[in-house]
Amino acid sequence: MDMSIRKATADDFKTIWPIFRDIISAGETYPYASTTTREQGEQIWMNSPMATYLAEHQGKTLGTYYIKPNQPNRGAHICNCGYMIAREARNQGLATALCKHSQDVAVKNGFLAMQFNLVVSTNFTAVHLWQKLGFSIIGTIPKAFNHARSGLVDAHIMYKQLNPDS
Repeated sequence: MDMSIRKATADDFKTIWPIFRDIISAGETYPYASTTTREQGEQIWMNSPMATYLAEHQGKTLGTYYIKPNQPNRGAHICNCGYMIAREARNQGLATALCKHSQDVAVKNGFLAMQFNLVVSTNFTAVHLWQKLGFSIIGTIPKAFNHARSGLVDAHIMYKQLNPDS
């Protein structure tokens, strides 16, 4: 797929919001309430992170990710990212492209590692993809996520060192 990835602007949230709303409404991968408002979503996805990026093809937003320090101060050398892909753009390599892009951005910003704090165990596609991209499951939290269809399910903490010399 011919697409570009760029830093999102405040105005871009209008194209990110439908993706965000669709994913959180499903209640299968993110802990945000299905009743999250547009304003709350914008705070979560655009204002709280260090930066937000989007992938677009012919002017249409297909996916997005944010990057931020996983913890403040003494834990700020490890970043955290969240990814969302539009339903019609899934299974086309976009999540792989966004994750690779985020790792490049992380390294350029001095992060030594990347950690995902809540990878829902029933999200087999994501777990498999992150492992394929070099992430390891470093812990599993029993019944950490209240899945909309499956009830309480486990969640993984996944980690990847970005600079082998660090």
